Parts: sequence; structure tokens; C-alpha cells
Amino acid sequence: MLFSLLVGWMTPYSGTIGARVAELEPGWCQVTLRDRRRVRNHLASVHAMAVANLAEMASGLAVLVGLPPGVQGIVTGFSISYVKKARGLLTAECRATGLDVTAEQEYEAAVAITDVQDDVVARATARWRLRPIPRR
Repeated sequence: MLFSLLVGWMTPYSGTIGARVAELEPGWCQVTLRDRRRVRNHLASVHAMAVANLAEMASGLAVLVGLPPGVQGIVTGFSISYVKKARGLLTAECRATGLDVTAEQEYEAAVAITDVQDDVVARATARWRLRPIPRR
């Protein structure tokens, strides 16, 4: 829980949804979001942008923790498809492979968001620009 709070402090916008990092290792992240009033919409389900934020957070952690030293990344695009209403505890998972970056490149990280029945509620793709950090 403390780690999740630190992530929210370092990235204030992402911290607003109150997601929890359940698992994190290089190239792999699982983040959960509790269904509660502050993330709901007028249809009594989790707001679309809260789901997107959760997906972006999972992508960001999986990719950035998986990058070798001396490499940086930034999101340059994001797409999401909503499959069903998001209700209950949500889990976003992202596995990022092939992150041995030696020159600037584009990278797409897929994220699946599921509910407690293990039904997919959304699928997202974050497009990253990865590159070795320029020498100053």
C-alpha cells in the first residue's frame, strides 16, 4: 500500500483514482481499482476515464520498470475500447517484452482490464517513444 501511495505522490493525476499496485516486476504490472463513489459515473459504473487512467498506470509501470538503465520513455498515444460496464474491483494487467532499447523506437504496450468475474471490461494500448537518454 505504501508503494501505491508513493506512485500517486510522484504522479499526482494518477494518484487521484486511488489505484493499488498489486504486482510489479520488470515488464509486468498488475494494478487494481476499487469501485467506489469517487470513480463512478452517472450510470453507477466506474467512469471511462478512471478505467483509462488505470490502464495507463499499468502500462507506465510495466514499461518504465522494464527499461534498462539509461533509457527513457514517454507515452505518445493511447487508445482504449470499452467492452462492458466496469463494476466491482477492476484489475489492469500489462506485460511488456522486448525492451532492450539501443536506439529510439516506438513501442506498443497492451493492457487488459478485467472485473471480479474475470470478464474483460476494456482493452487499451499505450504507444511509447523509447530512447537512450541523450548525453549532455
